[in-house]
Amino acid sequence: MREIEKSGVADLFSGDPMGPAAQEAQLKILSSQEGFEALKQDLRERGQQEPAVVTAEGVLINGNRRSAGLRDLWLNEHLPSARYIRAYVLPGDTTADELVDLETELQVAKDYREEYSWVNEAILIEEIFEASNKDWDRVAQRMRLKPAEVRAQYEKLQQLHQLVAMSNGTRYHADFVGNESAFEELSKHVKDKQPAEARSVRSVYFLGTLSGVNYRDLRHLRRKDASAFVRGEFAIDPTLTSLLSVAGGGANKSTDDLLDEVLGEDSSNSPADLTSVLSFLARRKPEEIVEMPDGTKLPVEELLASVRSAVNSAAKEASEEAKDAQVVVAPIVRLSAALDDILRAAAALAKARAQNSWDEHGFKKKIEEVKAAIAQIEAL
Repeated sequence: MREIEKSGVADLFSGDPMGPAAQEAQLKILSSQEGFEALKQDLRERGQQEPAVVTAEGVLINGNRRSAGLRDLWLNEHLPSARYIRAYVLPGDTTADELVDLETELQVAKDYREEYSWVNEAILIEEIFEASNKDWDRVAQRMRLKPAEVRAQYEKLQQLHQLVAMSNGTRYHADFVGNESAFEELSKHVKDKQPAEARSVRSVYFLGTLSGVNYRDLRHLRRKDASAFVRGEFAIDPTLTSLLSVAGGGANKSTDDLLDEVLGEDSSNSPADLTSVLSFLARRKPEEIVEMPDGTKLPVEELLASVRSAVNSAAKEASEEAKDAQVVVAPIVRLSAALDDILRAAAALAKARAQNSWDEHGFKKKIEEVKAAIAQIEAL
Protein backbone atom coordinates (compact mmCIF):
# COMPACT_ATOMS: atom_id res chain seq x y z
CA MET A 1 0.00 0.00 0.00
CA ARG A 2 2.82 2.38 0.83
CA GLU A 3 4.68 1.61 -2.40
CA ILE A 4 1.51 2.20 -4.43
CA GLU A 5 1.03 5.58 -2.77
CA LYS A 6 4.68 6.61 -3.21
CA SER A 7 4.87 5.52 -6.84
CA GLY A 8 1.57 7.11 -7.78
CA VAL A 9 0.70 3.98 -9.79
CA ALA A 10 -2.63 2.65 -8.51
CA ASP A 11 -2.30 -0.68 -10.32
CA LEU A 12 1.41 -1.17 -9.62
CA PHE A 13 0.81 -4.73 -8.40
CA SER A 14 -2.53 -5.54 -9.99
CA GLY A 15 -2.05 -4.19 -13.53
CA ASP A 16 0.75 -6.56 -14.55
CA PRO A 17 1.69 -8.65 -11.50
CA MET A 18 4.31 -10.61 -13.41
CA GLY A 19 5.79 -7.52 -15.08
CA PRO A 20 9.20 -6.06 -14.17
CA ALA A 21 7.79 -3.01 -12.35
CA ALA A 22 5.65 -5.08 -9.97
CA GLN A 23 8.37 -7.67 -9.44
CA GLU A 24 11.01 -5.02 -8.74
CA ALA A 25 8.71 -3.25 -6.28
CA GLN A 26 8.05 -6.53 -4.45
CA LEU A 27 11.76 -7.28 -4.27
CA LYS A 28 12.36 -3.80 -2.85
CA ILE A 29 9.78 -4.39 -0.11
CA LEU A 30 11.12 -7.83 0.78
CA SER A 31 14.79 -6.83 0.77
CA SER A 32 14.14 -3.86 3.07
CA GLN A 33 12.52 -5.98 5.78
CA GLU A 34 14.26 -6.58 9.07
CA GLY A 35 16.26 -9.79 9.05
CA PHE A 36 16.77 -9.94 5.27
CA GLU A 37 20.57 -9.86 5.53
CA ALA A 38 20.49 -12.64 8.13
CA LEU A 39 18.26 -14.66 5.83
CA LYS A 40 20.70 -14.22 2.94
CA GLN A 41 23.59 -15.32 5.13
CA ASP A 42 21.69 -18.45 6.11
CA LEU A 43 20.90 -19.19 2.45
CA ARG A 44 24.53 -18.55 1.57
CA GLU A 45 25.77 -21.01 4.19
CA ARG A 46 23.09 -23.71 4.27
CA GLY A 47 21.17 -23.20 1.05
CA GLN A 48 17.40 -23.50 0.72
CA GLN A 49 16.09 -25.88 3.38
CA GLU A 50 12.33 -25.84 2.72
CA PRO A 51 10.57 -25.80 -0.66
CA ALA A 52 8.45 -22.81 -1.63
CA VAL A 53 4.86 -23.21 -2.91
CA VAL A 54 3.67 -22.07 -6.35
CA THR A 55 0.42 -22.36 -8.25
CA ALA A 56 0.25 -24.37 -11.46
CA GLU A 57 0.63 -21.04 -13.30
CA GLY A 58 3.85 -20.28 -11.45
CA VAL A 59 2.60 -17.70 -8.95
CA LEU A 60 4.61 -17.89 -5.72
CA ILE A 61 2.29 -17.94 -2.71
CA ASN A 62 4.79 -19.03 -0.05
CA GLY A 63 8.54 -18.46 0.09
CA ASN A 64 8.68 -14.85 -1.06
CA ARG A 65 11.48 -13.89 1.33
CA ARG A 66 13.53 -16.94 0.44
CA SER A 67 12.97 -16.28 -3.25
CA ALA A 68 14.06 -12.65 -2.86
CA GLY A 69 17.15 -13.72 -0.91
CA LEU A 70 18.13 -16.30 -3.51
CA ARG A 71 17.52 -13.84 -6.33
CA ASP A 72 19.78 -11.28 -4.66
CA LEU A 73 22.52 -13.88 -4.11
CA TRP A 74 22.35 -15.03 -7.74
CA LEU A 75 22.24 -11.57 -9.33
CA ASN A 76 24.88 -9.94 -7.11
CA GLU A 77 27.14 -12.82 -6.06
CA HIS A 78 26.46 -15.39 -8.80
CA LEU A 79 26.09 -18.06 -6.13
CA PRO A 80 25.41 -21.30 -8.08
CA SER A 81 23.08 -22.76 -5.42
CA ALA A 82 20.92 -19.63 -5.62
CA ARG A 83 20.15 -19.84 -9.35
CA TYR A 84 16.89 -21.72 -8.80
CA ILE A 85 14.32 -22.06 -6.05
CA ARG A 86 12.83 -25.46 -5.25
CA ALA A 87 9.06 -25.42 -4.95
CA TYR A 88 5.99 -27.58 -4.56
CA VAL A 89 3.57 -27.03 -7.45
CA LEU A 90 -0.14 -27.04 -6.60
CA PRO A 91 -2.70 -28.85 -8.78
CA GLY A 92 -4.15 -26.92 -11.68
CA ASP A 93 -7.69 -27.12 -10.27
CA THR A 94 -6.80 -25.43 -6.97
CA THR A 95 -9.51 -22.85 -6.22
CA ALA A 96 -8.98 -19.26 -5.10
CA ASP A 97 -10.65 -20.12 -1.79
CA GLU A 98 -8.21 -22.96 -1.21
CA LEU A 99 -5.29 -20.66 -2.01
CA VAL A 100 -6.42 -18.21 0.69
CA ASP A 101 -6.68 -21.04 3.22
CA LEU A 102 -3.25 -22.40 2.30
CA GLU A 103 -1.55 -19.02 2.35
CA THR A 104 -3.12 -18.21 5.71
CA GLU A 105 -2.03 -21.57 7.10
CA LEU A 106 1.55 -21.15 5.90
CA GLN A 107 2.05 -17.45 6.62
CA VAL A 108 -0.01 -16.73 9.73
CA ALA A 109 -0.18 -20.03 11.61
CA LYS A 110 1.31 -19.88 15.10
CA ASP A 111 4.74 -21.21 14.12
CA TYR A 112 5.24 -18.58 11.41
CA ARG A 113 3.45 -15.48 12.68
CA GLU A 114 6.61 -13.65 13.72
CA GLU A 115 7.00 -12.55 10.07
CA TYR A 116 3.60 -10.84 10.06
CA SER A 117 3.11 -7.46 11.72
CA TRP A 118 -0.22 -6.79 13.41
CA VAL A 119 -1.10 -4.45 10.54
CA ASN A 120 -0.49 -7.12 7.89
CA GLU A 121 -2.41 -9.68 9.91
CA ALA A 122 -5.32 -7.28 10.44
CA ILE A 123 -5.47 -6.42 6.73
CA LEU A 124 -5.56 -10.14 5.90
CA ILE A 125 -8.37 -10.60 8.44
CA GLU A 126 -10.27 -7.74 6.82
CA GLU A 127 -9.86 -9.28 3.36
CA ILE A 128 -11.02 -12.70 4.53
CA PHE A 129 -13.92 -11.10 6.44
CA GLU A 130 -15.18 -9.37 3.31
CA ALA A 131 -14.68 -12.50 1.19
CA SER A 132 -16.43 -14.76 3.73
CA ASN A 133 -19.76 -12.88 3.78
CA LYS A 134 -18.69 -11.26 7.06
CA ASP A 135 -18.66 -14.58 8.92
CA TRP A 136 -16.42 -14.16 11.97
CA ASP A 137 -16.40 -17.88 12.71
CA ARG A 138 -15.10 -18.58 9.21
CA VAL A 139 -12.42 -15.90 9.57
CA ALA A 140 -11.36 -17.31 12.95
CA GLN A 141 -11.15 -20.80 11.52
CA ARG A 142 -8.94 -19.66 8.67
CA MET A 143 -6.68 -17.62 10.93
CA ARG A 144 -6.55 -20.33 13.59
CA LEU A 145 -7.62 -17.79 16.17
CA LYS A 146 -10.70 -17.25 18.33
CA PRO A 147 -13.55 -15.10 16.91
CA ALA A 148 -12.92 -12.47 19.59
CA GLU A 149 -9.25 -12.26 18.60
CA VAL A 150 -9.90 -11.69 14.90
CA ARG A 151 -12.59 -9.11 15.69
CA ALA A 152 -10.16 -7.26 17.97
CA GLN A 153 -7.57 -7.12 15.18
CA TYR A 154 -10.20 -5.92 12.72
CA GLU A 155 -11.40 -3.16 15.07
CA LYS A 156 -7.84 -1.95 15.67
CA LEU A 157 -7.35 -1.69 11.94
CA GLN A 158 -10.49 0.42 11.55
CA GLN A 159 -8.98 3.02 13.88
CA LEU A 160 -5.74 2.98 11.91
CA HIS A 161 -7.64 3.33 8.62
CA GLN A 162 -9.10 6.58 9.96
CA LEU A 163 -5.79 8.12 10.93
CA VAL A 164 -4.20 7.17 7.60
CA ALA A 165 -7.20 8.61 5.74
CA MET A 166 -6.85 11.88 7.63
CA SER A 167 -3.18 12.16 6.65
CA ASN A 168 -4.11 12.56 2.99
CA GLY A 169 -1.20 10.43 1.80
CA THR A 170 1.58 11.61 4.16
CA ARG A 171 1.25 8.65 6.55
CA TYR A 172 0.95 4.94 5.73
CA HIS A 173 -0.35 1.89 7.58
CA ALA A 174 3.20 0.53 7.77
CA ASP A 175 4.28 3.64 9.71
CA PHE A 176 2.22 2.53 12.74
CA VAL A 177 3.34 -1.08 13.18
CA GLY A 178 4.94 -0.09 16.49
CA ASN A 179 1.74 1.49 17.85
CA GLU A 180 -0.38 -1.63 18.22
CA SER A 181 -1.11 -1.14 21.94
CA ALA A 182 -2.38 2.41 21.41
CA PHE A 183 -4.81 1.34 18.68
CA GLU A 184 -5.90 -1.67 20.70
CA GLU A 185 -6.74 0.38 23.78
CA LEU A 186 -8.43 3.06 21.69
CA SER A 187 -10.65 0.59 19.82
CA LYS A 188 -11.76 -1.03 23.08
CA HIS A 189 -12.55 2.29 24.76
CA VAL A 190 -14.58 3.96 22.01
CA LYS A 191 -16.62 0.88 21.06
CA ASP A 192 -19.66 1.65 23.23
CA LYS A 193 -19.11 5.34 23.93
CA GLN A 194 -21.25 8.26 22.85
CA PRO A 195 -19.99 9.96 19.64
CA ALA A 196 -18.80 13.08 21.47
CA GLU A 197 -16.65 11.12 23.92
CA ALA A 198 -15.37 8.79 21.20
CA ARG A 199 -14.35 11.79 19.10
CA SER A 200 -12.63 13.49 22.04
CA VAL A 201 -10.60 10.44 23.05
CA ARG A 202 -9.82 9.41 19.47
CA SER A 203 -8.46 12.84 18.52
CA VAL A 204 -6.19 12.83 21.60
CA TYR A 205 -4.99 9.29 20.90
CA PHE A 206 -4.28 10.20 17.27
CA LEU A 207 -2.39 13.34 18.29
CA GLY A 208 -0.46 11.39 20.91
CA THR A 209 0.40 8.62 18.45
CA LEU A 210 1.56 11.08 15.79
CA SER A 211 3.75 12.93 18.28
CA GLY A 212 5.24 9.86 19.97
CA VAL A 213 3.43 9.74 23.31
CA ASN A 214 3.69 6.37 25.07
CA TYR A 215 0.38 4.48 25.06
CA ARG A 216 0.71 3.91 28.82
CA ASP A 217 0.45 7.67 29.32
CA LEU A 218 -2.43 8.02 26.87
CA ARG A 219 -4.42 5.63 29.07
CA HIS A 220 -5.00 8.43 31.56
CA LEU A 221 -6.83 10.43 28.88
CA ARG A 222 -9.54 7.87 28.20
CA ARG A 223 -12.22 10.21 29.51
CA LYS A 224 -15.01 12.44 28.19
CA ASP A 225 -13.01 15.64 28.54
CA ALA A 226 -9.77 14.27 27.04
CA SER A 227 -9.57 17.01 24.41
CA ALA A 228 -10.31 19.71 26.98
CA PHE A 229 -7.44 18.48 29.15
CA VAL A 230 -5.00 18.66 26.27
CA ARG A 231 -6.42 21.95 25.01
CA GLY A 232 -5.75 23.41 28.45
CA GLU A 233 -2.07 22.55 28.09
CA PHE A 234 -2.03 24.11 24.62
CA ALA A 235 -3.26 27.38 26.14
CA ILE A 236 -0.14 27.82 28.32
CA ASP A 237 2.33 27.15 25.50
CA PRO A 238 2.81 30.13 23.12
CA THR A 239 3.92 27.85 20.27
CA LEU A 240 0.84 25.67 20.56
CA THR A 241 -1.43 28.68 20.93
CA SER A 242 -0.05 29.93 17.62
CA LEU A 243 -0.49 26.45 16.14
CA LEU A 244 -4.17 26.54 17.06
CA SER A 245 -4.48 29.79 15.16
CA VAL A 246 -2.64 28.50 12.09
CA ALA A 247 -4.51 25.19 12.04
CA GLY A 248 -7.88 26.84 12.52
CA GLY A 249 -7.23 29.31 9.75
CA GLY A 250 -6.22 26.55 7.35
CA ALA A 251 -9.40 24.51 7.68
CA ASN A 252 -11.59 23.87 4.65
CA LYS A 253 -14.95 22.30 3.98
CA SER A 254 -13.64 19.05 2.53
CA THR A 255 -11.33 18.58 5.50
CA ASP A 256 -14.17 19.31 7.93
CA ASP A 257 -16.36 16.76 6.18
CA LEU A 258 -13.62 14.14 6.36
CA LEU A 259 -13.02 14.80 10.05
CA ASP A 260 -16.73 14.55 10.80
CA GLU A 261 -16.82 11.22 9.00
CA VAL A 262 -13.68 9.93 10.73
CA LEU A 263 -14.13 11.24 14.26
CA GLY A 264 -17.89 11.26 14.66
CA GLU A 265 -20.47 13.99 15.03
CA ASP A 266 -19.62 17.59 14.22
CA SER A 267 -18.03 19.34 17.18
CA SER A 268 -16.55 22.34 15.40
CA ASN A 269 -18.29 24.68 17.85
CA SER A 270 -16.68 23.04 20.87
CA PRO A 271 -14.04 25.25 22.52
CA ALA A 272 -12.06 22.13 23.41
CA ASP A 273 -12.03 20.67 19.91
CA LEU A 274 -8.60 19.56 18.66
CA THR A 275 -9.51 18.11 15.27
CA SER A 276 -8.26 21.11 13.32
CA VAL A 277 -4.79 20.68 14.87
CA LEU A 278 -4.95 16.93 14.34
CA SER A 279 -5.82 17.34 10.67
CA PHE A 280 -3.18 20.04 10.17
CA LEU A 281 -0.36 17.92 11.61
CA ALA A 282 -1.51 14.60 10.16
CA ARG A 283 -1.41 15.97 6.61
CA ARG A 284 2.15 17.29 6.89
CA LYS A 285 5.47 15.50 6.85
CA PRO A 286 7.80 15.99 9.83
CA GLU A 287 10.34 17.96 7.78
CA GLU A 288 7.75 20.37 6.36
CA ILE A 289 8.10 24.02 7.47
CA VAL A 290 5.15 25.94 8.94
CA GLU A 291 5.07 29.71 9.15
CA MET A 292 3.58 30.95 12.42
CA PRO A 293 1.52 34.18 12.81
CA ASP A 294 4.57 36.11 14.07
CA GLY A 295 6.61 35.08 11.02
CA THR A 296 8.60 32.38 12.79
CA LYS A 297 9.16 29.29 10.68
CA LEU A 298 9.10 25.96 12.47
CA PRO A 299 9.40 22.38 11.17
CA VAL A 300 6.41 20.13 11.82
CA GLU A 301 8.75 17.86 13.77
CA GLU A 302 9.29 20.65 16.31
CA LEU A 303 5.56 21.32 16.54
CA LEU A 304 4.96 17.62 17.17
CA ALA A 305 7.52 17.74 19.99
CA SER A 306 5.54 20.57 21.61
CA VAL A 307 2.33 18.59 21.16
CA ARG A 308 3.98 15.55 22.75
CA SER A 309 4.96 17.63 25.77
CA ALA A 310 1.42 19.01 26.11
CA VAL A 311 -0.24 15.59 25.85
CA ASN A 312 2.21 14.13 28.37
CA SER A 313 1.48 16.96 30.79
CA ALA A 314 -2.27 16.52 30.33
CA ALA A 315 -1.94 12.78 30.92
CA LYS A 316 0.03 13.38 34.12
CA GLU A 317 -2.54 15.88 35.38
CA ALA A 318 -5.38 13.49 34.56
CA SER A 319 -3.57 10.71 36.41
CA GLU A 320 -3.15 12.86 39.50
CA GLU A 321 -6.79 13.90 39.36
CA ALA A 322 -7.86 10.24 39.15
CA LYS A 323 -5.73 9.45 42.21
CA ASP A 324 -7.35 12.34 44.10
CA ALA A 325 -10.78 11.03 43.15
CA GLN A 326 -9.85 7.61 44.51
CA VAL A 327 -8.65 9.19 47.76
CA VAL A 328 -12.01 10.98 48.19
CA VAL A 329 -14.06 7.79 47.99
CA ALA A 330 -11.53 5.43 49.59
CA PRO A 331 -12.91 5.67 53.20
CA ILE A 332 -16.48 4.90 52.10
CA VAL A 333 -15.34 2.07 49.83
CA ARG A 334 -13.33 0.48 52.62
CA LEU A 335 -16.15 0.86 55.15
CA SER A 336 -18.58 -0.73 52.69
CA ALA A 337 -16.24 -3.70 52.31
CA ALA A 338 -15.90 -3.94 56.11
CA LEU A 339 -19.69 -3.83 56.51
CA ASP A 340 -20.10 -6.67 54.03
CA ASP A 341 -17.57 -8.75 55.99
CA ILE A 342 -19.37 -8.05 59.28
CA LEU A 343 -22.72 -9.11 57.82
CA ARG A 344 -21.14 -12.32 56.49
CA ALA A 345 -19.68 -12.96 59.94
CA ALA A 346 -23.14 -12.54 61.50
CA ALA A 347 -24.66 -14.99 59.02
CA ALA A 348 -22.01 -17.60 59.86
CA LEU A 349 -22.10 -17.04 63.64
CA ALA A 350 -24.75 -19.62 64.63
CA LYS A 351 -23.07 -22.43 62.72
CA ALA A 352 -19.65 -21.50 64.10
CA ARG A 353 -20.91 -21.46 67.72
CA ALA A 354 -22.21 -24.99 67.28
CA GLN A 355 -18.67 -26.28 66.81
CA ASN A 356 -16.71 -27.69 69.78
CA SER A 357 -13.66 -25.61 68.92
CA TRP A 358 -15.58 -22.30 69.00
CA ASP A 359 -13.74 -19.51 70.91
CA GLU A 360 -16.40 -17.26 72.47
CA HIS A 361 -13.81 -15.23 74.35
CA GLY A 362 -11.84 -14.51 71.20
CA PHE A 363 -15.05 -13.56 69.38
CA LYS A 364 -16.08 -11.01 72.05
CA LYS A 365 -12.57 -9.60 72.11
CA LYS A 366 -12.74 -9.02 68.36
CA ILE A 367 -16.15 -7.32 68.74
CA GLU A 368 -14.61 -4.88 71.22
CA GLU A 369 -11.75 -4.16 68.82
CA VAL A 370 -14.25 -3.37 66.03
CA LYS A 371 -16.20 -1.06 68.33
CA ALA A 372 -12.98 0.70 69.33
CA ALA A 373 -12.01 1.17 65.66
CA ILE A 374 -15.44 2.67 64.89
CA ALA A 375 -15.15 5.03 67.86
CA GLN A 376 -11.70 6.09 66.62
CA ILE A 377 -13.12 6.88 63.17
CA GLU A 378 -16.02 8.85 64.63
CA ALA A 379 -13.62 10.92 66.70
CA LEU A 380 -11.63 12.05 63.65
